[in-house]
Parts: sequence; C-alpha cells; structure tokens
Amino acid sequence: MQNEQMQILSISLKRLLRRGATRQLINIINKTHMADLAIVFKELSRSYQDKLFQLIKDPEQIGILFSKLDESIFLAFVKNVEFEQLVVIFNHMPSDDAAELLGLLDEQLSDRILAKMQKKESDKVEQLMSYGEDTAGSLMVTDFIALEEDICAKQVIESLQNQYLDVEMPFYIYVVDVYGKLVGVSSLRQLVVVHPGKPLKEFMAADPVSVKPYTDREEVARLVSRYDYLALPVVDDDNKIVGIVTVDDVIDILHEAATEDMLKMAGVGDEYVETQTVIKGTRIRLPWLFASCFGGIVAFFVIEGFWGCSGEIYQSCSLYSGDYGYGGQYRNSKFYHCGPGNCHGPH
Repeated sequence: MQNEQMQILSISLKRLLRRGATRQLINIINKTHMADLAIVFKELSRSYQDKLFQLIKDPEQIGILFSKLDESIFLAFVKNVEFEQLVVIFNHMPSDDAAELLGLLDEQLSDRILAKMQKKESDKVEQLMSYGEDTAGSLMVTDFIALEEDICAKQVIESLQNQYLDVEMPFYIYVVDVYGKLVGVSSLRQLVVVHPGKPLKEFMAADPVSVKPYTDREEVARLVSRYDYLALPVVDDDNKIVGIVTVDDVIDILHEAATEDMLKMAGVGDEYVETQTVIKGTRIRLPWLFASCFGGIVAFFVIEGFWGCSGEIYQSCSLYSGDYGYGGQYRNSKFYHCGPGNCHGPH
C-alpha cells in the first residue's frame, strides 16, 4: 500500500512539475512529509529537483529533507544552493543532523557555514562534531529537559510550558541534584498522574541507565532496544547530563548495521553496490570469486576419487551440494549414487 502511495506521489509531482502548476505543487508539499518527499526527490531530474526545492520555503522542512536524502544526492544537490540559504537552513536544523551533514561537506565550506551560524547553534554543532563518528556523542541531541529533584510536579509542568517549548523530543524529564548530576528520570505519564505538590525525587525512577559520549553507537542501540527506551541520557565523567540519544537515531543505527552485515555477507564490502566505482567493486569481489573457483576445483577432484566404487560396496549414497561464493556468484550441485559394482557420476 505504501509503495502504491509513493508511486502516485511521484507521478503527480512529475506531472505538475512538467505543467508548471505551482499552486498545486505547494499544496502537495505542505501535505507531504519530507521523508516521503526525499524518496521521490532522488527520482527527479536535476531541473525538477531545483524547481521543487525553490517551492519549499520553510528552512526547518528543508533541513528535514536534507537529512533524509542519500549522501550522494545531498552532496550533488547542495553544491548549487546559495551559501546564505545554507546558513539559514543549518541554523534551523537539529544539532545532531546539522553535525552529520556538515561532516559530509568539504571542510572549508563546513567551516564557513559554522562561522556564519548563530553562536549558540554553532557551538552545539561543533561539540558534536568533536566526537568520533561511531560514538554516542556524535548522535546525541543537546536539547533536553533537566530539572532539580526538589521541585514539585506542578512546577515541572509550568517549566515545560514556559522554558522548554523548543525541545524537539520531550520524552522524559531528567532529574539532577544540586551539583547537576543525573540522579533519576520521570516519564511524562508519571508527571501527569501524580499529585501536583509531589516533588520529583518522590516519583522519579532512580539510577537511570546512561552512556558516555564515547560509548559505541551500536552499544547505545542495544541498550535502547533492551529497555524499550524512547531516549537514552548521555553523561560526562562527572555524571552530568550533556545530551540524549533518541529512538529515531537508534533505528537508523540498526538499519545501517543490518545493511552493512548483509553487504558483507554478499561479499561486496560495507558500501552499496551502486555507490561503488567499477574498480573498487571488482577489487572487493575478485578474492571471493577466486576462492569459489578454487573450492569448486578441489571438490571436483574429491568427488572424482569415488567414481571407481568396487562391487563389495553394497550401498552408498552421497549427496553433495556446494554453495560457493557470495551473493549467488557460483552454485554447483551434484548427486552421486553408488550401488553394487557401479558408481554413477553427476546427474
């Protein structure tokens, strides 16, 4: 069903772009999630991509679109976007997405964008970019809710309404002591069902699971999956919370890990085939092809030795099935049956 909807969206956008129906295109853009638009975006010609991009006015929506595009498409498209517009877009992006995309750009261009961004936003992004690529620090969002343990439920709700309106994913209220150290966590559900005068420390879950900024991201994904969390706090060496890793980033990690494993099992490395050069793809696959060929030759001579079975052997049945190589590169199946005084070759 989803595929049919995407096909309809793709056909509709191409037809409207061909006709230059601006009003209808804007209407579709406003009703379509940027994740869906990103799928169609890569199917469009370069001129249609430019036309569609010019109709998206909200920099936050453009930021979502950029974060959902394949790396190669993003890098090719962003070259023709005006520098000042890029600055505005990155200013409105979540810090983790901005750090990831800026890391893909040319270092000189990335530095220029950071220099022009708002000081508060650029500081967040630079902090995230300082962590290793495969660590929790590179994934975390620095916007979170952290309140002291002595304030009551009513005050927490007032804080959410007045001070934390811009927090993108307010899944949990993290509880800190007077020194700013993480001591507990409360869900929004717990907050709304308790008495308004009850302090956080009396209904919070103490000693929450947390990770360090340098924790491997796959370990983060395992913890979120194990405990069914929507977010996981990231703390420094003093146990002070510095950010959170949200479940949407964890889903991306699991997807990337599964894809990487599948590609390695297929003998094509950890990169999509369509993004590899011919030389690189050949270099990766040749060792496995040679191994497959050698294995087939060895198997042939081993089976050859059983073709002269003597008549004393009353019954022997051997089924040999060899799957050599990766990704269906080579398959060889032979069946041998030995009866009294005879041995038949492959059928």
